[in-house]
Amino acid sequence: MRTMARLADEDPDFVAISYEDDSITRRELERRSNRLARVYAEKGVRFGDYVAVGLPNGIDFYVAFFATLKVGAVPLPLSYRLPIAERQAIIDLAKAALLVGVRQEDHPGYVALPAGFEPDASVSDEPLPEVVSPAWKAPTSGGSTGRPKIIRSGAAAEGSPAINQIVFRYTSEDTQAVVAPLYHNSALAMSVGGLLLGQHIVVMNRFDAEQTLRLIEKHKITWLMLVPTMMHRMYRIIEAGGKYDLSSIRALLHTASKCPEWLKEKWIELLGPEKIIEIYGGTESIAITLITGTEWLEHRGSVGRPFVGDMKVLDPHGVELPPGEIGEIYMKSGDGMGIGYEYVGAEPRTLNGWESLGDLGWKDEDGYLYISDRRVDMIVSGGANVYPAEVETAIDQYPQVLSSVVVGLPDDDLVQRVHALVQAEPGTTAQEILDFLAGRLVRYKIPRSIEFIDEPLRDDSGKVRRSQMRDAAIERMKSNA
Repeated sequence: MRTMARLADEDPDFVAISYEDDSITRRELERRSNRLARVYAEKGVRFGDYVAVGLPNGIDFYVAFFATLKVGAVPLPLSYRLPIAERQAIIDLAKAALLVGVRQEDHPGYVALPAGFEPDASVSDEPLPEVVSPAWKAPTSGGSTGRPKIIRSGAAAEGSPAINQIVFRYTSEDTQAVVAPLYHNSALAMSVGGLLLGQHIVVMNRFDAEQTLRLIEKHKITWLMLVPTMMHRMYRIIEAGGKYDLSSIRALLHTASKCPEWLKEKWIELLGPEKIIEIYGGTESIAITLITGTEWLEHRGSVGRPFVGDMKVLDPHGVELPPGEIGEIYMKSGDGMGIGYEYVGAEPRTLNGWESLGDLGWKDEDGYLYISDRRVDMIVSGGANVYPAEVETAIDQYPQVLSSVVVGLPDDDLVQRVHALVQAEPGTTAQEILDFLAGRLVRYKIPRSIEFIDEPLRDDSGKVRRSQMRDAAIERMKSNA
């Protein structure tokens, strides 16, 4: 937190965060977080405790986040839209000392402060005694099992923010757009890193494709992080004739899920290959790959080569596979990097000192990595492996499709059959989509059934709760039998 204080001293009136029609300067951010930190301490928050921050994107989120660190506690970002039962499971796992943005009556036995809480004016906003939190963040994940787990950072809240210039390819001069939910690791890490470098960040309450395009033009955004779902929705607006000035963008970084090749090509055409960056690595940050748009044109579909740590593609016996063969991706931290994370509520998947996040992929002859799918998501239909991401990429290319999710449903003949959940423009038919896929996928990968869904299939950060969608589809199948 020494960096925040230094930045506030150097240029106290610099606007640190813009949010809709509101903004906060570095000095105001420093003082407001000081006051709130004192309230947290009065509420019993101690060194190393978890503080669950269940606030939507906005200035209040960052004030609460930095206030948590200033008392030596660990911020635990949560979606403000979580069902009470799901949130209860996470805070019980964390034994959270304080809940922020949550109603007290929803979680008896826990200390809570509601959204919109403001400390009494009598609370001092002077600097607090310096303390370094043992972990600067602790995002959560449902994981492949559906049970919550906490991914606690192995890094304390100290060190130089300059490392972010290398990892995220941004500078202190950038104006960063924050359009993904702050309870997801990428948006949190990249925006906090930007703030500590001295950037001006422009935050959206929640992602909206058209508003994001307007925001880029209005604020002359130079750096932003998107996920493929966002890129898809934004491109559809541009494709339909939307005119927006994107010339201020110096770098667009995308991550979080596999980007369809056709979509990445369109963004390379829009901005130029030198402005497109992709990273892969997971919240755990064991190892990270990076690829520029220029490299990608020579290795289409790749997520790059490791530039932090190392990655291998192994068979079930731990033998490294030759180029072109699909296996499970295992990672290892670089020498001297220390422990990158700690699970609370889960155990890592390890093999001979290497760790896996459950992704399948392969490498080419030059060592570039390609992601196939999640190990747990793969569908075995009639003895053939079907990767949902590949099928979804093909479906999403149909102009009337907004998003899709592919799952495997029980089948007496095939064991599993490929089933597609599709959100599309009104009037779109299943036969249209099947005809479209006929020239793009081998027959066994084409869905045996298509079900239209009226609501978004992925959240604002492109994540999908595939196991829940599969279970719900199975129940609908049974009820219609």
